[in-house]
Amino acid sequence: MDLSRRGFFAAGAAAAVAPALATAADAPQAGQLSTETLGTLLSAMGLKPEKVDQRYDFTFRSVVDKEEWGLSMSAVMSADKSSLWIMAWLDELPTSAADVPRTALLRLLAANDRLGNGKFFAYVATNRRFVLQRVIANENISTRRVAEALKDLGVSVVETHAYWETANWSSGSNSSEVASDAPSLQGAGKSPSRTAAADGATKTQ
Repeated sequence: MDLSRRGFFAAGAAAAVAPALATAADAPQAGQLSTETLGTLLSAMGLKPEKVDQRYDFTFRSVVDKEEWGLSMSAVMSADKSSLWIMAWLDELPTSAADVPRTALLRLLAANDRLGNGKFFAYVATNRRFVLQRVIANENISTRRVAEALKDLGVSVVETHAYWETANWSSGSNSSEVASDAPSLQGAGKSPSRTAAADGATKTQ
């Protein structure tokens, strides 16, 4: 009987500890973000994030070569929370596939090899928009690190605008349909806007 009681109490103690261990394992470690703390971090940076599903949409202003760009951006944690994805929304794809030159798409693909720092161009079919994305490992995250990543992404948007700005494309070229699937990004994104910056403003902000 004593052995049975000891076994019963040991099993009960193990059952009580197991949920606590699972909760501790699921909780973000120091320097890691959750969906909730991502919103807190963006707000602490002076941004005004709007939460839509699991992502945060916000406007980021970048000044490059005395031009101020208003960039529509989004930030979202990966499904397994192992990485943070930030994206800058670019131009909307023309309605007609005939207005999408194959050479323009090839230039975007070629640019992916030169961007570095985990950045790449992608196309979101649900919004018919191009995006420039950057993926950051969810470790040692700080406001400074995220701010630097946003600035870096903003500079790349400006430096590559000749590739993604559809007004620069010549119409009438043949193109195949571009397809993707990003339902969680439905309704997000606006084309970048730019204005002349104040005198002396030469840095990305």
